[in-house]
Amino acid sequence: MTMLKALSGPALLVLLAGTANAQDYTMRLSHQFPPTHHTALRMVQFEKDVEAETGGQVDVQIFGAAQLFGPTQHHAAVASGEIESAIILNLQWGGTVPEMAVTLIPYLMTSPEAQQAFIGSQASDMLDDKMRAVGVQNIAWMVDTNDLIFTSAKGPLAAPADFEGIKIRGLTPLFNEGLKALGATPVNMPGSETYQALQTGVIDAGVTGVAAAYSRKFYEVQDFGTATPMFLAFDNLVVNPSWWDGLPENLRAGIQRAADKAVDSSIITHDGIDPAAIKVLADAGMDVHVLTDDQVAQLRDVMQPAVRDAFVDESGQDGETLLKLLESD
Repeated sequence: MTMLKALSGPALLVLLAGTANAQDYTMRLSHQFPPTHHTALRMVQFEKDVEAETGGQVDVQIFGAAQLFGPTQHHAAVASGEIESAIILNLQWGGTVPEMAVTLIPYLMTSPEAQQAFIGSQASDMLDDKMRAVGVQNIAWMVDTNDLIFTSAKGPLAAPADFEGIKIRGLTPLFNEGLKALGATPVNMPGSETYQALQTGVIDAGVTGVAAAYSRKFYEVQDFGTATPMFLAFDNLVVNPSWWDGLPENLRAGIQRAADKAVDSSIITHDGIDPAAIKVLADAGMDVHVLTDDQVAQLRDVMQPAVRDAFVDESGQDGETLLKLLESD
C-alpha cells in the first residue's frame, strides 16, 4: 500500500498542502465513484478541459472512489473550505435541501425533453440558490442517470407484488416511500457499499442506474435485472463559494466552460433505456429486461402518489412552487 492510499481525509490533505505545483490555483475535487463510472470518466476529461481553458493556471486534483471523503462528508468539506470542490448526488442532500429530491419522484421528469428543459430553468436556478444558502456553489447539473434498475438474485422485480417483503437498497427517505408502497423494506446505503450488502445477503435486492450496475459489478452477485426510466438523478459539481468568488474572472469563466462541457456531454438524448447498456449487462451474465409500458404504469400508479405526497410534506410551499415550475416547462 502506498503512502497516499494509506492516508485519507484530513491527513491526506495535510500532505497534499505541502506538495508544490507549478499552477497558480489548486482545485481538489472529491467524488465517490469508481474509476469506470461515467461521471468519474467525465471528471478526467473535465481536468483536461480546465487545464486547456485556463492555460494551465488551475490544477484540478481528482480524488475518486471516496478515498478522500465519503459521500455524506462532501457538503461539509466543501462548505468549510477543507477542499475546493466535490460532486454531490442530488439524492444525497437529505433534510438539508429537501427540495433537491424533486427529480426523484417516479416518472415525473424522465423524458429527454424534461431533462433538457430542467437544466438552466427557473427550477434549477431555485435549487442553485438553495445550495448556495447552505454554503456551496453549484456550477454543473450533470445527468447521472434517467434510468434505474432493480436487481435481484431470486427473480425479476417487475410488478408491485414482486416487491412484497423484500429487503432492498434504499436511496433517500423520500424515494423509499415509493418502495414501501410496493411492500418492500428499504435499507439506505451508498452505492459503494451495496455490492457487499448484496453479496452477504444483508439486502435481497439492489437499486441503481443501469450503467452503475455494470461499473459496480452487480452482475456478479445478482442474477436478474429489470430496467426502467424511473427518475432523473444529477451529479452536482459544487465548489466552495469563497474560493470560487476569489478566483480571477477569466479563470472562473474557464472552469465554468469546462463544467458546461461536462454537462453537455452528460445529457441523455435517447428515449427509454439505452439498448447498449442492457446488452453490456446481459453479456456479463445478468438476465435483464426493460419494463413494458403496462408494467411501468403499474409501478407509477403505486409509487408516484406516495413519493409526491411525501415530497410536499417535507418541502412545504417551496416544494409546491418547484413542482409548478417543472410542470409548466
